[in-house]
Amino acid sequence: MATQMFEGRGHAAVYQKYRFAPGKELQQTILTYLQEKRANLAELVVDVGCGSGQGTRFLAEHFKKVVGTDISEAQIQEAREAPSLPNVSYLVCPAEELPFEDASVDVLTSFTAAHWFDIEKFMREVNRVVKPGGCVVISTYTVDMSLRYGNCSEKLTKIFRESWDLLLKYSHNRIKLVLEDYKDIFEALPFPDKKRITDIFDKIPMTVAGVVGYLESASPYQAFMKNDPKAAKSLLQETEKRMLETMGVSSCETPVEFWVRHVCVLGCKGQ
Repeated sequence: MATQMFEGRGHAAVYQKYRFAPGKELQQTILTYLQEKRANLAELVVDVGCGSGQGTRFLAEHFKKVVGTDISEAQIQEAREAPSLPNVSYLVCPAEELPFEDASVDVLTSFTAAHWFDIEKFMREVNRVVKPGGCVVISTYTVDMSLRYGNCSEKLTKIFRESWDLLLKYSHNRIKLVLEDYKDIFEALPFPDKKRITDIFDKIPMTVAGVVGYLESASPYQAFMKNDPKAAKSLLQETEKRMLETMGVSSCETPVEFWVRHVCVLGCKGQ
């Protein structure tokens, strides 16, 4: 059974506002791999667990037809309302029951979502829908993020990680898959031709408000909110206040660099 964590319209709206698209290094890793495997001319790309469509929109810039799928109607509604290219469409469906014909998908992707799926059932669907010679791209960013701003990068990162560590106490056990760099997901992929890259680093342009918003969009924060709304809101306010004081600025729109590490599982189905 897939784990549903992003169902509410409010959470979906926060997710759309603060979650970021795949960074340049991750994009380059994916596009280079697909070129090597001659999947860069793909007719149909399916982005599973697409959320509010950040990864789906990146794919639409490079492929003929892209379909984003997600189990959450609220997330798909957000994705449909966002500006996107005309070759993108969205469907509400579980990752474990994809409405595509056998061997009909050229490239199947999933960005920061696969740890919520029933991995065994999802991999059976992957094997069913991907064409012989087709490719799979499954990635996530990890929790060891860092912040850079002037000469206070170390202090800023410490503030962010203290807040993040507090939130992780409320994290679902599925986050274990992320903490272990998608090792189990890599092993479950049923294609012998596969690899896992664990050291892709991307600089994401952010603001102080964006960093705090990212924390708000995370599933552990949503669990914290349900448990203790006052403490959860206070954590965000305190994080923002500490960041601004450390940076010596007053505007939460002040830009910072948000560095993330991606893990990427890549595979190609045999002919």
